[in-house]
Amino acid sequence: MNKRALESRTLVISVVFVLMAVIFIIRLFYVQVLNDKYKLDADNNSKRNITEYPARGLIYDRNGKLLVYNEAAYDLMILPRQVPEDLDTNSLCKLLRISKDHFIKKIEKAKAFSYYKSSIFEREFSSEEYARIQEQLYKYPGFFVQTRTLRNYPEGTAAHVMGYISEVNTAVIEKNPYYKPGDYIGKSGIEQSYEEELRGKRGLRVVMVDVFNREKGKFAEGIYDSTAVSGNDLELTIDADLQKYGEQLMQNKKGSIVAIEPTTGEVLALVSAPGYDPNLLVGRERSNNYALLNQDELKPLFNRALMAKYPPGSTFKSINALIGLQEGVITPSTKFSCNNGYNSGRFHMGCHSHPSPVDLKYSIQTSCNSYYSNVFRTIVDHYKKTETGYSKWRNYVLSFGLGTKTGIDLPNELNGFVPNIDYYDRYYRKGGWSSLTIVSLAIGQGELGFTPLQMANMATTIANRGYYITPHIVKKVGNKRVEVIDTSIYRHETGIAPKHYEEVVEAMYDVVEKGTGTSARIDSIQVCGKTGTVQNPHGEDHSTFIAFAPKDNPQIALSVYVENGVWGSRWAAPMAGLLIEKYLKGKVKREDIEIRMLEGNLIEIPKKP
Repeated sequence: MNKRALESRTLVISVVFVLMAVIFIIRLFYVQVLNDKYKLDADNNSKRNITEYPARGLIYDRNGKLLVYNEAAYDLMILPRQVPEDLDTNSLCKLLRISKDHFIKKIEKAKAFSYYKSSIFEREFSSEEYARIQEQLYKYPGFFVQTRTLRNYPEGTAAHVMGYISEVNTAVIEKNPYYKPGDYIGKSGIEQSYEEELRGKRGLRVVMVDVFNREKGKFAEGIYDSTAVSGNDLELTIDADLQKYGEQLMQNKKGSIVAIEPTTGEVLALVSAPGYDPNLLVGRERSNNYALLNQDELKPLFNRALMAKYPPGSTFKSINALIGLQEGVITPSTKFSCNNGYNSGRFHMGCHSHPSPVDLKYSIQTSCNSYYSNVFRTIVDHYKKTETGYSKWRNYVLSFGLGTKTGIDLPNELNGFVPNIDYYDRYYRKGGWSSLTIVSLAIGQGELGFTPLQMANMATTIANRGYYITPHIVKKVGNKRVEVIDTSIYRHETGIAPKHYEEVVEAMYDVVEKGTGTSARIDSIQVCGKTGTVQNPHGEDHSTFIAFAPKDNPQIALSVYVENGVWGSRWAAPMAGLLIEKYLKGKVKREDIEIRMLEGNLIEIPKKP
């Protein structure tokens, strides 16, 4: 073999060795740097990342009573990479008290999520369950427990105000990068609208673990750890005692109670009936309980206070009186006769028996339908075109926060409804309607639909003689008053002169003292109110009442709406009186009325099989 051939062969062999070395180096670089599979294998066998969930903020009522707190719960986590093939699944299922099929479904779901990242296998074990499981968990590699907190509602009230929390879904995670699988988020009520203030900030704890999956201390002396930050506490405007009392009064009834402090717009009570215990939507039984509540034909999950649209009935006559006075089409001494049918070319709506003719004050006291049919038609017909007069009237109505969202700091509030001109043009044909066509609006019937919150706001506006503050449910976030944080809370004016309110207020005082609302009368407290009996084509009429007290220094204004309560004076008015007495005096003396309201049942309760 000549020298040149030998050199050539040596070169080839050298190149081969160099290439092999390069390939090994590239492979090692890929394995150790680019591909994290082996790094994950090593890390997962020696350390564990544990999410430190922050405690959600506590929630208190206006008097410092605790309404929501946190209690410890434990999620069983799984790291599929560490689960051995020969795992004793039967004994683990027995320990967890789950079926074999459930176990298989859960482990397949975990593997589909990630083979190398931990995920929740079973959630929300109680402290007692955790103590039982933890003693045996070392036998099952790949499983460990992670602590979180669950909400507890010690008063068991105000479910629609508090709302509930549940695990985030994929849509939430995609929309908001803050959230990760396993996180919880407010889904309704205060928990939803103040989620960012309540949730706090997650922390991270990295620990060393041994071959038995047991923690052996901090990893790298804790340099990668971060501390969880608790959420802000909230102080609500709600009076817990008044809220609970309102819920008791509405037991076995459908409807709503909303009470507001007039000078601040702070909501004192917000009751939707039927309701439910908020503790039902906490813990491992939440899904089952939610399904049962959702299927209940009485709709306990439906927040009637913010979402139900009811005709206001005769409570609305006070608004028509105020508009008529402001427009100058009537004075306090203006009288209209109260006869059925037509009289001297004018239409008079059917009414109950009382002396005639009536002036403004007596018309409110006796709730005269005919008087307000005339007032309404006079307002609309005061202008050359019906559309112009109606638009003027409608704008006044809207200025009371009626038919539109009030802007309360709770989710899912609905608008209500005050028809516009286009609505009537479509319904009756343009130019084919007049004040007579829509005269049912005069007595709060027809197409009008208001939420109970809007009706309470209407009472608040009259109590304040012409303005209301945006209703709100949170008083403080942390140590800051909510008015400082939320610039949407401000004063709304109606454009009706305060002097006109004095006339209506005196008339509403007479309603309670000697009119249709005497069942709301309280010794030593001047209560102003207005009854309403709302026509219901599907059954018994509805009972409603708006009120405020005291007359000259109002501290509470409210609306009570009881479905199928027949007359405003039968259920809504006495309930309103009891609530006012409870709030202003701290106790109720009229026990006979209280017993009748508490024991009243307007819902047909099915017999147990």
